[in-house]
Formats: sequence, structure tokens, C-alpha cells
Amino acid sequence: MNDAPPFATRVNAQLPDWLVRELPTYNTLLPTAADRVALTNRLAARNYKEGNGGPFAALVVDPATGELISIGVNVVLSSGLSSVHAEVMALSLAQARLDAWDLGSAGGRELELVVNWRPCTMCYGALVWSGIKHLLIAGDGPECEDLTGFDEGPMPEDWKAEIERRGIRVTSGVLRDEAVAVFAEYGRAGAIVYNARGTGSHRRD
Repeated sequence: MNDAPPFATRVNAQLPDWLVRELPTYNTLLPTAADRVALTNRLAARNYKEGNGGPFAALVVDPATGELISIGVNVVLSSGLSSVHAEVMALSLAQARLDAWDLGSAGGRELELVVNWRPCTMCYGALVWSGIKHLLIAGDGPECEDLTGFDEGPMPEDWKAEIERRGIRVTSGVLRDEAVAVFAEYGRAGAIVYNARGTGSHRRD
């Protein structure tokens, strides 16, 4: 007789197989901001087509050298876990690789989080506590929610100033049009939009 309580004791989130297979091809330097955002846009455009989650990707990079530390994509659908957004995956995989929960203490490097749009409420918090020193994003504004149907959550009106006060620099507007085009394509595709709080998981019409 098994008397163990019927509780889960672990969770598992991992990069999708297609990305794991391709990781060796990304073992190159990304010296410019455009190089780094272009990669997030490409990964975001592919990710939802592979069925892993939404059109979102993130990187952790050493901007001083262009070294790619980690790659993350949204794996909410493939994992069944609502918290494993691209930023959470990239930050967690960087922390695992560098054996440092505080990425600000990783060998004295000032690491950068690169995302194909402004982080949602949850990932905004994850960024604040990660030790990252720079946030590089393709853009911010209503386009992501308007075109995809996702609820990105409430954000402080002065969200940039809030994280800059915590020592995190923000750069926005790199390859913005390309990022918006990915969201528009997602919206037209009728892909799954996984919002909670009564809206349920649905396909965007």
C-alpha cells in the first residue's frame, strides 16, 4: 500500500527539443544590440508554430563581449506551467549555468536580459530580483496585447524608472517593427491565447 500523499513534489520545465538541437548553432558572439534582438525575434516567431507557447523569446548576454549565456522561449503550453515565460527560462538557465542565483555577482560581469518585448508583470518581478544590470527590448506599448490577445498584467506607469532606480538600465526600440510583425502574424494565426481569470484558454478569432 502506498501511503504517500497525492502531492506533486517537483516541476519540470525545459527548452523544446527543436531548440536544444539547434543550440550549437547559436554558439557565436552577438556583438550588437540589433544582433541580439534579431535572434529573439526569430525564436519568438518560430516558438508558437512549434506549439511550445506564445511568441516570446529571451536571452541572457554579456554585452561587453557579446557572449550568449542562455536562451529561453515561452514553454507554458509544452510544460503545463503558467510561470515559465521566456524571461523566466532565460534567467533560470543562466543562473544554473553560472551557479549563481544573483546574476549580478557572476564573475563581476554586468549581464543583459534581451527580450522581444517589454516583460509582463511576472517577468518584470523576475528581472528585478535576478541581478541583471541591463534590459534590452525590441519595444514596449500596447501592440503586444492588441495584436495577440494576451493579458500582460498591470505594470507601474513609470516601470522603466522603477527598475532603473534599482540599477537596471533599459534600452528599448531595437528592431521594433520586426517584433510587432511577429505579434501580428501570431494574431492572424488563430493560435492559443492562454489567459486566466475567467477568460480561459481560447483561440484568437
